[in-house]
Amino acid sequence: MMSHSAATPTLAWLKSNRAHVRRPVAITVGLGLAGGLLLIVQASVLAHLANAVIFDRAALPALVWLLAGLAAIVLVRAGLVYLVQQTAFAAGRAIKTEIRARLVARLAGRGIVWQRSQATGDLVNTLSDGVEALEAYYARYLPQSALAALVPLAILAVIAPIDWISGLILVVTAPLIPVFMIFIGRGAEKLNQRQWRRMGVLSGHFLDALQGLTTLKLFNLGAREARLIAKLSDEYRLATMRVLRLAFVSSLVLEFLATVSIAMVAVLIGFRLLWGDIGFTSGFLVLLLAPEFYLPLRNMGTVYHARMEAIGAAEGIVALLDAPADANPGSRCDGLVAGRAPAVALDAVSYAYPDGTQALTAVDLSIAPGETVAIVGASAAGKSTLALVLMGLLAPTTGRVTLDGIDRATLAPAYWRRWCAWVPQQPRLFHGNVRDNLTLGAIEVPDDALWQALERAQARAFVAALPDGLDTAIGERGLRLSGGEAQRLAIARALAAAAPFVVVDEASAHLDAPNEQALTVALGELGADRSLVVIAHRLATVREADRIVVLDAGRVVETGCHAELVAAGGRYAAMLAEGRHE
Repeated sequence: MMSHSAATPTLAWLKSNRAHVRRPVAITVGLGLAGGLLLIVQASVLAHLANAVIFDRAALPALVWLLAGLAAIVLVRAGLVYLVQQTAFAAGRAIKTEIRARLVARLAGRGIVWQRSQATGDLVNTLSDGVEALEAYYARYLPQSALAALVPLAILAVIAPIDWISGLILVVTAPLIPVFMIFIGRGAEKLNQRQWRRMGVLSGHFLDALQGLTTLKLFNLGAREARLIAKLSDEYRLATMRVLRLAFVSSLVLEFLATVSIAMVAVLIGFRLLWGDIGFTSGFLVLLLAPEFYLPLRNMGTVYHARMEAIGAAEGIVALLDAPADANPGSRCDGLVAGRAPAVALDAVSYAYPDGTQALTAVDLSIAPGETVAIVGASAAGKSTLALVLMGLLAPTTGRVTLDGIDRATLAPAYWRRWCAWVPQQPRLFHGNVRDNLTLGAIEVPDDALWQALERAQARAFVAALPDGLDTAIGERGLRLSGGEAQRLAIARALAAAAPFVVVDEASAHLDAPNEQALTVALGELGADRSLVVIAHRLATVREADRIVVLDAGRVVETGCHAELVAAGGRYAAMLAEGRHE
């Protein structure tokens, strides 16, 4: 449970972001205040109209202007209400866009290691429901907190000269509402924070269960997982009901205070009307305005719960935004030759994961432009880590990577990645059609180039057999495709890109022997005009590489072509003799 002292930074962060919505919030407050002033005018017109009809026995023609004015005021107030809603929506949209953009940028800056250590469901909950919960704070709470002070003051300024007794009652009872609201709200604030934590746990576990549903069914664990999700859901339901229970109690207290105060005003006005101490028009005007005096305060009690919900949601957002980036990225965006692979050199590169695991140790490696280099080694030798370092997705713990002699740490990450294409072990296919996944948003790639890439990746046949060809939806993560088809589609994506430096990490892991052989030929053709790094477990796929680099426990132990390494009789020859598929 987060204490009040822990909640203070979160509240300070919420306040610090007011600058992003200052203009729409100010307009919302101004329009709301204008509506409150028109409400006073409307009440005055109604009071005079009632007095004219009841006591002056005025005929309808004499009331036309009053009725027309009343109708005009009602219409203008309705228009103001509409504009208030629109400006409040604009404030909510502005803050959500800003915060989501910052969160996505921060997630990208944290790096792939941190991302893989996080619960996906919890992150999704923070970026979706968590950010949505901020809208009510900026679009409703901030404007209403200003109107709760301005509108009652305007009404009091009208009532006090007319009836000081009623004005005194309003002044004495009005502070009771925010006092009780804050007193009750502190308990609800803690409950809201606990509720958001439980939602994060439930979201993360539910998403993990969905993603691993096939595995759960294979191990006959579906019923157990369902019981666990039911338990977490019930805990979240109980937490939600505690929040709602306290919210209803606070609403009851606020309504009771407002109702009793209005009743006191009404009773005293009634007696003084009876005694002749106050005129009908003045008394009726006060009676009309008394409920409107408390209405902004009561509305403030309603939106105060939006403030507490925003504090609970902002806790996770602040934790993400305050998390430090893995490294300070460079900003240089020049130095590389467009369309040509750079000369890549690793100089004494070492990498250790946050848990202390040493993945690479003093790796020296150079890749000439247009060269095909294969990286092989036993399981956990550091091959995949080396692939991430080459792509710039991991920054070396020590040592440096240079591109045409330029330290890559000085280059902007987005600039270097324009030269790269990557085929990972588990390719990510997005919810969309085949064309979207091949181009990833690029609109200048013609269909002929896409079909050519598919053919070279041995994927043309199965894509052509799909109902709509390139326009066929493949589902999230390519659920409509087999593992081998998804892998080959990712390879085609790399082939379709204009990047001159390609890293293929275990590209043949999901292909049968004929497709693996065809892919080896296709990658050889690709390497004729691009630098190609192939990291594979199947040694048969690397025989034609210009150079083979053998890793063992994160160190380079051998380099050379296939014939040279076989003749040397070292680690590579031993793996080949054993038929190892690491």
